[in-house]
Amino acid sequence: MASAHIYDLPADAVWFITGSSSGIGKALARQIASHPTNRLVATARNVSKLAEFLSPSERVHIIDLDVTLDNAIDAAVGSALSRFGRIDVVVNNAGYGLMGDTESALQPEGQAKARKQIETNLWGTTRLSLHAVRVFRDENPKSGRQGGVVLNVTSLGGFAGFPGTAFYHAAKFGVEGFTEGISKEVRPEWNIHFCLIEPGGTSTNFAASDSMDWFEPHPAYAAADSPTRILEGYVKNPDMQKTWTPADRVANAMYQVVALAKFKPIPIRLPLTAGAWNVVKNEVAAVDKELEDVKALSLSVEIDDANKAGQFLMDNYRSG
Repeated sequence: MASAHIYDLPADAVWFITGSSSGIGKALARQIASHPTNRLVATARNVSKLAEFLSPSERVHIIDLDVTLDNAIDAAVGSALSRFGRIDVVVNNAGYGLMGDTESALQPEGQAKARKQIETNLWGTTRLSLHAVRVFRDENPKSGRQGGVVLNVTSLGGFAGFPGTAFYHAAKFGVEGFTEGISKEVRPEWNIHFCLIEPGGTSTNFAASDSMDWFEPHPAYAAADSPTRILEGYVKNPDMQKTWTPADRVANAMYQVVALAKFKPIPIRLPLTAGAWNVVKNEVAAVDKELEDVKALSLSVEIDDANKAGQFLMDNYRSG
């Protein structure tokens, strides 16, 4: 559940954003850089791409960061603190996309790709989130107010599963579980807040970038009507991509959920785009229906007598 406490974003807040070179990360980095008082730590695996739209300045600090490397994460956080003395908002946006037939992960090349996805999307996010908690609690009081916000970007794929993206879901579901868990560990007086950002279809170059990879096709799923082939066609279709929401709108909503937190607590989960909101809403309804369908079987395990349990099921367990 959302924290019961509001958060007042400092006027000179320091935003630390991973994956700033493209898509949502780029849009958010540009927005922070254009703000008159907020400060930015922009990170990317290849910082030369940041030079196309960002220049280092008194308020903009650029760091080379591969989130699959623990020492690189540690160094980047240290560099940000050396420069600004604090971090107020950490945005875990860096990602590695992987699509295709999940069985292909049985092959050595496929296994390497699957592991890279988990390392990037799950472990990189969790490690930086732990740094954020430490910085918000222990470092920020030295230069002002204690506290901060972690925005962990998952996607609607962090809440609902689709064909051809099983390892992506494994990572993103993991981030959601991790975020919900740690959000309940931090003490209220630390003023630390977490939010899962769940975008739907967003206009970025992700599908065509070096952040997107594909499994080698598995012959068992070659038929055009295989679910993965259908979804693959949707993702690669330029006409469908034109219907996706511009990244700058998603980035602005991410900014607003923090900026407006002085009026309303930050939610633990924020679906962005109508598609994402509807998918999450429908998934919740589907889970609720399934719980009702299995209620009798679930409760039967509390009955000590096997015969009574069997009769209970006969009386109450019915197929839809």
